[in-house]
Amino acid sequence: MQNFLSKIKLVWTDMSLRKKILFVFFALIVFRLLSAIPIPSIDTLELNRFLTNNQFFGILNIFSGGGLSNLSIIMLGVGPYITASIIMQLLTIMIPALKKMYSEEGESGKKKFTQYSRLLTVPLAAIQGFSLLAILESQKILVNLTAFDRVTNLIIVVAGALFIMWIGELMTEFGIGNGVSLLIFAGIVAALPSEISQLLFTFDVSQVPLYIMFIVIGVLVIAGVVVVTEAERPIPVTYAKRVRGMKMYGGGSTYLPLRVNQAGVIPIIFALSILLFPQMIGNFLASSTNAIVMKISDVLVSFSQTSLLYGILYFILVFLFTYFYTAVTFDPESLATNLQKNGAFIPGIRPGASTSTYISRVLNRVTMVGALFLGVIAVLPLIMRAATGITALALGGTALLIVVSVVLDLIKKVDAQISMREY
Repeated sequence: MQNFLSKIKLVWTDMSLRKKILFVFFALIVFRLLSAIPIPSIDTLELNRFLTNNQFFGILNIFSGGGLSNLSIIMLGVGPYITASIIMQLLTIMIPALKKMYSEEGESGKKKFTQYSRLLTVPLAAIQGFSLLAILESQKILVNLTAFDRVTNLIIVVAGALFIMWIGELMTEFGIGNGVSLLIFAGIVAALPSEISQLLFTFDVSQVPLYIMFIVIGVLVIAGVVVVTEAERPIPVTYAKRVRGMKMYGGGSTYLPLRVNQAGVIPIIFALSILLFPQMIGNFLASSTNAIVMKISDVLVSFSQTSLLYGILYFILVFLFTYFYTAVTFDPESLATNLQKNGAFIPGIRPGASTSTYISRVLNRVTMVGALFLGVIAVLPLIMRAATGITALALGGTALLIVVSVVLDLIKKVDAQISMREY
């Protein structure tokens, strides 16, 4: 406790760190204020009825940072930017020039890559905004719209998405931590009071043991997320001794840390993006009067979190995307080449191809643990909801994983800043 208080004191006395934290704080205030400004022509009663127990829009609300719950001008949130980033990551597999730009050209290459993601965000925001507004109009939530009103609403939500993307990048550059993750985190935390009040209103004394069980499982999940997020598999690395002139250099030993959860929460975001697509199409087609189209719409909408197929596909996609994202962001061959260039080797393993094969084998085993853990965390709330019937917990695993991961990352960034100050 004393160490924690001393760190807070150091944070507050360090002017640079204090400015960064205050910048993030005020940016989050602006974000929450914008999320309270609704677009025109909303039928509030119809909106509340539609959002009740609608898990599809509940998930979208997470990535909008809470802006979708009242159809604010930033209802799209960081969703288009996240989608653009996902598409760009996928393209690195198919386009070698993009992969080279992202992984080999250093900081300038990553800036170009980010700029392409920003440009791709604009058409994606327009497509997502148009689809979402069309669904809301078909459900009689947006009423008495003229053609001018539709265009105005679309421009507003696209501009809101771009503005939020800009705020997130400013938070990353001038604040501390990842801005996009902090915006999602703020949306989840902002929804906690309403979730807690909902549970209090529906409180049943006979279900106290069930509530205690939920609390225990929640604590265990948080502990598990912390352990797996922090867990590493160290690979020993030795630097060969080199003689230059009359002096000898190198000869030290260190280790290469391979994280158990190399991909973070990205696999869950990837999986949700794919699983939400059929439901979005189903909601879009729901207003049709054609019998065949209505049948297709019913089938797509029924593919929801209440179905067994949804849970199975969710687990499989999270598992596969964990391996995929790890393969995109971590290149054993490039790492083995860099080790060889710097005169480093893994004891007992030949430099070059053998080192790359060894690292790949260890990485696959470690990633297996992380992928299984993420899959279980993703489907655990669905299992609990099926067993208890309490729908408020349907998003608990994903939201909890995001919150804990963001808090851990923020603590690490603050510790790094404090360490730099001490040095």
